[in-house]
Amino acid sequence: MKRRSLLFGTIATYAAGMPTAHAQQPSTYEEAVRLVWRPLDPARGAHELVRAATLAANSHNTQPWRFTLAANRITIRPDLDRRCPAVDPNDHHLFASLGCAAENLVQAAAMLGLSASVVVDATDPGSVVIALDRTAVSNHALAEAITRRQCTRAKYDGTALSSEDLRTIENAGSLCGVECLIVTERSRMEAILDYVIQGNTAQMRDPAFMAELTSWIRFNDAVAIERLDGLAARSSGNPALPTWLARRLLRFVFTEKGEQNKYAEHIRSSAGIAIFVAPHGDKAGWVAAGRAYQRFALQATTLGIRNACLNQPVEVPFLRLQIAAYLGLGDRRPDLIVRFGRGAMLPPSLRRPVSAVIDAA
Repeated sequence: MKRRSLLFGTIATYAAGMPTAHAQQPSTYEEAVRLVWRPLDPARGAHELVRAATLAANSHNTQPWRFTLAANRITIRPDLDRRCPAVDPNDHHLFASLGCAAENLVQAAAMLGLSASVVVDATDPGSVVIALDRTAVSNHALAEAITRRQCTRAKYDGTALSSEDLRTIENAGSLCGVECLIVTERSRMEAILDYVIQGNTAQMRDPAFMAELTSWIRFNDAVAIERLDGLAARSSGNPALPTWLARRLLRFVFTEKGEQNKYAEHIRSSAGIAIFVAPHGDKAGWVAAGRAYQRFALQATTLGIRNACLNQPVEVPFLRLQIAAYLGLGDRRPDLIVRFGRGAMLPPSLRRPVSAVIDAA
């Protein structure tokens, strides 16, 4: 035990003192993408595990996490300064985002010869503790997919997936008691589309939601590179504009009708929809839902399958109850709703450097 603690202590100390790849601000969006999404380097130890975790999916790309390195564990804590109270008043998405980060870390750990187990610490406002232990080094396809995964908010090519691929991604998304429901029937996809449109319309008519969403949009490359977070225009397939102009034009181009048409095109071009349902509706359940979705997304990436979230029916309370009833979930709630299919990638979103998210032990 002492030898193991010393080993992990050395890794943690070494990693915390290493310079990050963001020591110099990138000058172009393309350069920033290359720095953020470069292949994982196991030689960088625990530092690289944290970087892998930061590449996980997360709501609005707020990156709501802090990491603490200790002798034989890494703890992920919520960064409450990055909450989104309008869209996520009970922090459901925030803790699902922590689950996504935890799953990336679990998958990357094998590249360092470490096994990882995840526990949600209810005594430390929902911290996620990843305990590490020695195992054989292995290069797993899911770990290699970490730097290629993205939420692709674009039209897909409309082709169906094979039954084998559907089973593979469904199995990947069934983790920690989370149920992964795969919907490919067009009539049911149209029903879910109706819930998405209703939810989107309700949100667009909510001034607090719109103000919060706008605060996380990075309307041009310069702002995206400066902040290294948020919803970059490039990542949504939108043109770059000066912030002052984009804010003035937003209400003219971001319309209910335009969004309805976009979501209809996106869902109808998808091969299917996945719904993730945790066994219980608390922080541990939300983290589990995030882990299951992240593993689903990594597995889909290995198969060349894109995905993007459609969480409006989860975020609007009265619709959450309705879609839960439609799906036959009883007292459970749908945690995450995701469309999937084949298509081209968009420019990836950016991430803050590891040095910005690590706390002293």
